[in-house]
Amino acid sequence: MFKHILIPTDGSELAQKAMKAGIAFAKAAGARVTGYYAFHEPHFHHTRFEEVDESIRAELENRVRQASARYLSVIEEEAKSNGVPFESLITKAELPATGIIDAVNQCDCDVIFMASHGRSGISNLMLGSVTQDVLAHSKTPVLVFR
Repeated sequence: MFKHILIPTDGSELAQKAMKAGIAFAKAAGARVTGYYAFHEPHFHHTRFEEVDESIRAELENRVRQASARYLSVIEEEAKSNGVPFESLITKAELPATGIIDAVNQCDCDVIFMASHGRSGISNLMLGSVTQDVLAHSKTPVLVFR
């Protein structure tokens, strides 16, 4: 049924549990996996007289990309150890949910397998929910791991 699964990660413990379940699902389905990480450019709040040096921005982006690559290498190792074909994708996105939806379309995936932290009430309102945003806006099926 599903042949190409997008597994987004934020590097959290729950995302790693979901990733393992997603890889097992991919193996059972005979599907391939694309691991995905969305990062956004850091926003600097500064006075009107200060400007953030471009070398600082570049260094921060480089460090985020390195951390992203580490998160995705964990997915890659799990996929390889289970004989599941794997690719990775890192993109800059204003919002993680937007990045996930764009990535699923860019990679032509037919399902998104992602974690949900299960926040509700005020916590969800204040922190937001990437999973909820993906569910609300994606035209691609989403499997939520809890």
